[in-house]
Amino acid sequence: VGADTGRDGIHGASGLASRTFGEQAEMRSAVQVGNPFLEKVLIEACLEALDLPGVVGLQDCGAAGITSAAIEMAERSGMGLQLHVDRVPRREEGMTPYEVMLSESQERMLLAVTHGKEGPVFALFEKWDLDATVIGEFENGRDVRIFDNGSAVSSTPIVTLTDAPEYRFTATKPDWLKTLQNADMTATPMPEATPEDVLLKMLAAPNIASKFPVYRQYDYHVQTNTVIEPGGDAAVLRLKGTKRGIALSTDCNGRICYLDPNVGTAIAVAEACRNLSVTGAEPIALTDGLNFGNPETPDVQFQLTEAIAGMTRAANAFGIPIVSGNASLYNETAGTSIYPTPIIGALGVLDDVEKHSTIGFKSEGDVIVLLGSDSAWDTLEGLAGSEYLELVHGRVEGQPVLDLDLEVRVQAVCRDAVRAGLVASAHDLSEGGMAVAIAESAITGGIGASISESPGDGNRWDAAMFGESQSRILLSVSSGNLVEIETLAAAQDVPTAVIGAVGGDSLSFGDSISVPLNDASDAWKNGFSAATSDQPQK
Repeated sequence: VGADTGRDGIHGASGLASRTFGEQAEMRSAVQVGNPFLEKVLIEACLEALDLPGVVGLQDCGAAGITSAAIEMAERSGMGLQLHVDRVPRREEGMTPYEVMLSESQERMLLAVTHGKEGPVFALFEKWDLDATVIGEFENGRDVRIFDNGSAVSSTPIVTLTDAPEYRFTATKPDWLKTLQNADMTATPMPEATPEDVLLKMLAAPNIASKFPVYRQYDYHVQTNTVIEPGGDAAVLRLKGTKRGIALSTDCNGRICYLDPNVGTAIAVAEACRNLSVTGAEPIALTDGLNFGNPETPDVQFQLTEAIAGMTRAANAFGIPIVSGNASLYNETAGTSIYPTPIIGALGVLDDVEKHSTIGFKSEGDVIVLLGSDSAWDTLEGLAGSEYLELVHGRVEGQPVLDLDLEVRVQAVCRDAVRAGLVASAHDLSEGGMAVAIAESAITGGIGASISESPGDGNRWDAAMFGESQSRILLSVSSGNLVEIETLAAAQDVPTAVIGAVGGDSLSFGDSISVPLNDASDAWKNGFSAATSDQPQK
């Protein structure tokens, strides 16, 4: 049921995962063309179809199209299957059975329907203005048989297709990675630029700057369910008819995963959950998108094995399942692999969607509190894999660190504080460290901030301001709620620090570093467009 089948998407999963994009013109057919409206109609129709007594199975046509969907369905049924490719509606002439079976055209679903109960199913899809066609039948046996205009094309045991051998990698940590992890961070030179100029440069960096030029192209208020818009740590949507809401976040830092795939992937899980927790949402499920280079090489085998181990370790620490995932391998150009990029998506639930928090500072005089550390400023070790280290010094090195026990406790304190109404704003510390987090909360809230302690007091100011140590959350609270926040944190053995106050029209760090809020805002709001523009920048 759904869209007609075309040549778009043939080898979308296998071809694009094993070749570079520029190799051959014939790979152009591997780009699928989606139809979001048809997708929405198809989803709603299929959800309604599940209530019909004759519908016993449902499978989307994803990677490998009908081939994968039909065979997975047959495997679960414990039966054989015959398919008739000539019955599949097509939008292109001259398609071979091979092309029909492997097409990854979008917006298509397979349904298993009890024989004799097809009528109500056809009627339902006709109501939704969707085409539905019988293309095969389940049968006794354990083979999948494919026919074209009555002629047998193939017959294959299902177990041959579903019980493939598993790789057991034995790769060890490469020597080049040991060298990067053991880099002497004290050898990092101090920047020639002033702290103010470095902060403005960081705020304008594409990885940190506002992504408004991207998400402004989409209507994120469709159905009026949006509670927290794009630009925050997580999106929050209300569930109409209830008090509840859901929060969604995706995260990954390829640099950190490159330096330590295990710790880096655990950090991706932690940050995805942290971005939910700062809204007040309880993380309940994860999904992943594993993007790696050539898995036939020892280096990528090591990265892939360690990343999955780190993801598992972090998911167990949070006590939440990984419910789905996707893998894209062989991502390389001229023999050079991409950074290991295990993207983590996280879903959270708010029991009362009105009890949420956003990242922007709210009121003059609010106290700024740091959860997860007893000091406002980071140390030199926090520069490992940081945005600052690459942007300013062109280096990607160091050993990332994550204390999962502390991470879980910090997030629990934050959620409890938000739900109790004690928090005016909450923002996680990630790319860019403390200085960038302060700036983002100030810019979003339209009000300045002052941090009491100078980042140069006993620290290198660059590491103090831009180090990216984990398990830290920035809160702003009214002075009357401070004691309750500290009590919640102490009960969970979470360190805290009162580091400053909200107010003014600048970002002040101690007595000697100050950036006008307007300058910081301009850098952050315009940085992405400037970096991606075809026009030369002045």
